[in-house]
Amino acid sequence: MESYRSKIFVLTELRDGGFHPISFELLGKGREIAERLGGELCAIVMGNQVGKDACMELIYYGADKVFLYNSELFSGPNIINFKHNLVRLVEEEKPDIFLVGATHFGRSLAPRVAAALKTGLTADCIDLEVDEKGELIQIRPAFTGNILAHIKTKTKPVMTTVRYKVMNACPRNSKRRGAVIVKEAEEPRERNVKFVGKYGTRKLNIADAEVIVSGGRGLGSPDGFNLLKELADLLGGVVGSSRTPVDEGWISKEHQVGFSGNTVKPKLYIACGISGSPQHLAGMKDSETIIAINVDPSAPIFKVADYGIVGDLYEVIPLLIKEIKARKVRKC
Repeated sequence: MESYRSKIFVLTELRDGGFHPISFELLGKGREIAERLGGELCAIVMGNQVGKDACMELIYYGADKVFLYNSELFSGPNIINFKHNLVRLVEEEKPDIFLVGATHFGRSLAPRVAAALKTGLTADCIDLEVDEKGELIQIRPAFTGNILAHIKTKTKPVMTTVRYKVMNACPRNSKRRGAVIVKEAEEPRERNVKFVGKYGTRKLNIADAEVIVSGGRGLGSPDGFNLLKELADLLGGVVGSSRTPVDEGWISKEHQVGFSGNTVKPKLYIACGISGSPQHLAGMKDSETIIAINVDPSAPIFKVADYGIVGDLYEVIPLLIKEIKARKVRKC
């Protein structure tokens, strides 16, 4: 087998006319790894009518080189088109490491690419490190978040999907220089999957929210989310949930925060009636400010909270709502 060179690939993702923020987070971690290994960081852009100026942004955020594919093949999320051309690029360039965002699209695409390349894939990583031997350590929660598994992949490239909101982007540096290389896309011969179009969109992207008011088992019933929504609306935020209310059918899955839900990093996270299981903490512990409201003073959530209120949420939250409304009136 031809040896793989010290090169790190980052697959960017286009969303609503621009790059998904996870693209810049992956570049930030990729830059860190590249400097540790003395390697080259390469971003991959696969879209339709994407300009070179847009690709320069990826260089400003840490890439040394950008491989740009412009083709109607990438005008929709047809996984087979992306997989086929990514496999061709990897076989040509022989990267050592390949990072993909753990978005809905990335989670569907990465296993197909890994299988075609006959390499391993570590999914949903929350951190990446380089050990003293120069080998990548992939860190992900295991056993519902009770432990952190440290994983090495023997095959190359080392492929991993990384969760959104767990890495930090590099500061933008418009003085950085790099190359944008235009690549020709190839239509795959396989026709076992056909993209027919979108039939629905998510109404909520909780991972992007700056304020989240979450409820747990302590709400007692689905009606409790009406109270949380009133508080969230006053704060300009959204409603979140721990796993139990979702399993009970009180609220939809898109609101779930935790290992099996969404990883979030808002400026303010208010946990109401949430005990603080490892599974939930794994998804919100990096929030800038955490406020916990719980009747149980020994609840684990208080260990990560910046401010804790021991009390009945149905007594505490109405008081918060009343105070916030009063302050808004005084400002007017």
